[in-house]
Amino acid sequence: MALSTQRDSAFLPSPHQSAPQPNHDVFLSFRGEDTRLSFVSHLYHELQFRGIKTFKDDPKLERGTPISSELFNAIEESRLAIVILSPNYASSSWCLDELTKILQCMKSKSTVLPVFYHVDPSDVRKQTGSFACAFAEHEERFREDVEGVKCWRAALTEVANLSGFDSKNECERKLIENIVEWVLMKVHRKFKLLDSRELVGMKFIREHIDLLLAHPTDDVRFMGIWGMGGIGKTTIAKLVYDSISTHFESSSFLADVRQVSQRGCLVDLQRQLLSPILKDQITQVWDEQWGTYFIKNCLSNKKVLLILDDVSESSQLEKLAGEKDWFGKGSIIIITTRDERLLVKHDMQVSYKVEGLSDDDALELFSRNAFKKNEPDEGFLELSKGFVNYARGLPLALKLLGCLMYKRDEDEWESELDKLRKIPKSEIIDLLKISYDGLDEMDKDIFLDVAFFHKGKDKLQVIEILDSCDLCGHIGINALVQKSLLTISHRNVEMHDLIQEMALEIVRRECPDEPGRRSRLCNYDDIFHVFINNTATNKIRGISLRTATVEKTNWNCEAFSKMLNLKFLEFDNMMISSSPRILPNSLRSIKWSRYPSKFLPSGFQPNFLISLKMTESKLVRLWDGRKDLPNLKKMNLFGSRNLTTTPDFSGMPNLEVLDFQSCENLVEIHPSIADLKCLRRLVLNRCSKLKKIPEFSGRMKNLSFLILSGTSIEKLSSSIGCLVGLATLSLMDCKNLTGLPSEICNLKYLACLNASSCSKIDKLPENMGEMECLCTVQLDGTSIRQLPRSIVGLKKLRSLSLVGRSGSQPNKSRFWWGLPLLNGRKAFVLASLDGLFSLKYLNMSNCGVCEGDLPSDIGCLSSLEELILSGNNFVSLPASVGCLSKLTLLWVKGCQSLEQLPDLSKLISLVDINIADCTSLKMLPHLSSNCSLVRMMYDMRFNCDNCFVLVDNESCDSIILKMLQRYHQLQTRELEISIPGRKIPEWFSNQSSGDSLTVELPTTWMGIALCAVFEVQAHLSDFQYFQISCSAQGLRPHGVFSKYFKIGDVVSDHLWVIYVPCLQFEKICGQIKVLFTTNYRFQGVMLEHKKSCVKKCGFRLVHEQDVEQLNQIMMSKSIIKSTTTCPTKSADAQGQQHHDDEEASPSGSGSSHQKSLFCNTYALSEEADQDELNDDDDDDVFDEARPRKRKKINVFGTDL
Repeated sequence: MALSTQRDSAFLPSPHQSAPQPNHDVFLSFRGEDTRLSFVSHLYHELQFRGIKTFKDDPKLERGTPISSELFNAIEESRLAIVILSPNYASSSWCLDELTKILQCMKSKSTVLPVFYHVDPSDVRKQTGSFACAFAEHEERFREDVEGVKCWRAALTEVANLSGFDSKNECERKLIENIVEWVLMKVHRKFKLLDSRELVGMKFIREHIDLLLAHPTDDVRFMGIWGMGGIGKTTIAKLVYDSISTHFESSSFLADVRQVSQRGCLVDLQRQLLSPILKDQITQVWDEQWGTYFIKNCLSNKKVLLILDDVSESSQLEKLAGEKDWFGKGSIIIITTRDERLLVKHDMQVSYKVEGLSDDDALELFSRNAFKKNEPDEGFLELSKGFVNYARGLPLALKLLGCLMYKRDEDEWESELDKLRKIPKSEIIDLLKISYDGLDEMDKDIFLDVAFFHKGKDKLQVIEILDSCDLCGHIGINALVQKSLLTISHRNVEMHDLIQEMALEIVRRECPDEPGRRSRLCNYDDIFHVFINNTATNKIRGISLRTATVEKTNWNCEAFSKMLNLKFLEFDNMMISSSPRILPNSLRSIKWSRYPSKFLPSGFQPNFLISLKMTESKLVRLWDGRKDLPNLKKMNLFGSRNLTTTPDFSGMPNLEVLDFQSCENLVEIHPSIADLKCLRRLVLNRCSKLKKIPEFSGRMKNLSFLILSGTSIEKLSSSIGCLVGLATLSLMDCKNLTGLPSEICNLKYLACLNASSCSKIDKLPENMGEMECLCTVQLDGTSIRQLPRSIVGLKKLRSLSLVGRSGSQPNKSRFWWGLPLLNGRKAFVLASLDGLFSLKYLNMSNCGVCEGDLPSDIGCLSSLEELILSGNNFVSLPASVGCLSKLTLLWVKGCQSLEQLPDLSKLISLVDINIADCTSLKMLPHLSSNCSLVRMMYDMRFNCDNCFVLVDNESCDSIILKMLQRYHQLQTRELEISIPGRKIPEWFSNQSSGDSLTVELPTTWMGIALCAVFEVQAHLSDFQYFQISCSAQGLRPHGVFSKYFKIGDVVSDHLWVIYVPCLQFEKICGQIKVLFTTNYRFQGVMLEHKKSCVKKCGFRLVHEQDVEQLNQIMMSKSIIKSTTTCPTKSADAQGQQHHDDEEASPSGSGSSHQKSLFCNTYALSEEADQDELNDDDDDDVFDEARPRKRKKINVFGTDL
């Protein structure tokens, strides 16, 4: 393994070479008297709550004093600045100085966010309105500093030209949510795995690591970091990850590979690695084989940073990072392991052995834990050196020993040091055991229980089990955390692997030769020995065995009869052939999947049991009659398909959770369930033979979660009204349920109601409007044709889904146009919607809505963001749709009768339009070009698949240009268009037959526009769906992105257009290679198709002048009109026109009268007259002027 000392010029500097890290994520600039006690106070609280370090100045400072150097430093030390421009902002010279400094420091304007709070952006930009009054005073007051006032004006103009948020478009709560989302989007990649300021001795190590990682940018570098446990391998790997992860398109830190693999959960790590790429398709990775397939195919063109921490076997590497060609050029894969042979076997290019800390660094680390400073207290130097000497540079040992000696006197130091001197220097476990020996007996039990049974589990659940074992879980865990024996990560209890090994060794030494005489068992061989040889004793407190795969065993369960003190039992993936005749009554927690018997032992009386989890068991019933289980809180029999009845619950007064999901033969729920006053969750979904639910009672006031989905119940009892605390009720797919009782309206706290696919429900209770907390209502696939008028009283309703049932089946071919409509049933009638002020989502797809059925006051839904009306029969939409000011998504897919859309020019947030299969739609509506509300967190999408009439009238190229212009005005993240067409517009200056192309990159550009022609392939009709993926690989660092497009039911060739701004990339140089591939879903799996659907593709880098010229084209009505008045035309011009029309044959639209660029531009002009557009005589008036003008603005679409 060679060590290369030649550093690649493109390699990133190490942290000790970098600028210091900012102290704040966000600097708030605001006028105190306007906003400090209101908007700023709420914004600051939300930012802090979301973990964003925010600087807000002291209110005492802004009292006529000059701006302080501390504030200037705070600005310089912040990553981002939020400038809240309020009416009196400009009256403060303090604020204006702040703003000037902010713009000076943050050269990248994407790090400054203006918020126009009760001010017009134009007033800020031009210093009019209240800003004019403020500057009149400044000019009078600062007569001798004219340049300073000019700088303030320039700063206001500059900040007003940046993308920001406008308060007049949002309520304050939503405005704050959007601002926080923007900040999180900017800073999320800055979050670190560790705080490097707490590390000791890392500078020298990082220098060596940097040398090892330096490699040509067209190569993939594999590197190993190896050394003994506790030496700092993981810490080094995290430090490297934090330093360079932002320079890769995809970066993953996969922790604890060894332990995850032992639990059989390696596929979880594969999903973690793939989730940023596959996103919602990650469910396709259901086993390790498919995970390996997707890693090979999804990461091979991406620059990846992958760290595999604590690898113990070659098989783990083979499934996560098998070969170099799995990853794109420039990728770095780092493996940490204790086993150097594993690195040799995997042909690792370079490796680094982690040695112990130097004496000086070791003393500093020890002192930080023993004295909470970098050096020992006076009089403790020699004693400290003694401890450091025995730790032998091992960071974990130094930390544990330091914590052990914190705040202890000199005699105790001497005593502990004497103990260390008796330990052989080769025995690191005994060295670490010193910290264990210092614990009291209860903390020792908690420590060992966590090491054997609870590592990685939720802290609250662990505390609950420990408390049931007469251990003070909360106090004990906190004490162990303070002693560095445990850590809490994401609410889970964790411990270092070496500390866990120490715990296992402590228990092994209880009886080295006979596992049955030990207190805890978690090793397969030890447990096998105890059950096969029946050597159990009453010393066993707990058993945990979780195997990676299903294990079939023929154990002797008689061993349980001797485990009189067994408190914790966990068998996962074990198929034990014999049934236990006895289970210990001392048990507190049972988790036994695939339990082999039809019943629990008749003599089993676990009075202390708090949790019973027997998923996928063979149980027919738990026991006969009544049992007193006063401490039982959770019962989970998920997937026990033979279970026919539940137990009598009358002896279980503290039950909180009951889960019988997928108990397919369950036919009876014991009526005593009505007495469970502590019950919070009752899950019965997919109990398909359950026809009746017992009566509920007023004692069940704590039940908040009730799932009855997929049952066979025919009637919901009126006693449902007794569940006054119910928040979620799911009745989805209860196909026999005929209705909802009126008493359901008594559920004042119900927030979510799901009755989807309850096909026999045809109405809702009339007084439904009384359910004042209802937020989500899902009624898809019901027979409901009308909503009660009282529904307008649901002031908190945010989501309403009424998707209709299909009355006819689509053609067997996958290329059918419209959605199936209701089969002769009554159309949906929707009364007035006035009053649903909180509604954000409305879906009435496939409801058979006809012309006039939609209420004219739909525009009163002032909060509506998503409106889906696909598959209906109306000819037009109410004009008031154009008043839905917050609408971001409008889908009318498959509305084949739809001829026109209303004026949408006021919908400044609308970024997702789907008019696919609207085969009668003739023209696009006016769309807003207002960019006062920033939608930078959205992508802009426009889908008009199979809209041939529309494309005939407006032309494919004109629609593309129109959407490109609107994209640049709205400043969304990305743009996608799908439209009928066979020809790529000539504006895409780089074109290629086939599915790939390569383009050279200049030094400056705004974004990348891509276009592909994809064809229908009938042989794919048997597959569920297929999609195109597009990846653009930079041949130098940081230039990678990928997009997926699900191909709809198209009947001819279509164009797919993508625009991605340069801000979505890291800095790129060199070349871009664009590749389109075709994938299809078959039997639930996405596969790559050998023959691509893409016939042609095009590419263009967009510059600022392109956007300016596009705006000129789209706003040139006056120029166009002047050309229409030209009285004559030359023969040459006529000849040129005929040639242009020939080249501009329809892009798949079937049109025979396509115009060149100016004609299309005229068609897109907002005030253009429809008659002029369709008048064939217009060809004459354009002939003379067009060729002369085309050279001027040819950049956006010659020969359309």
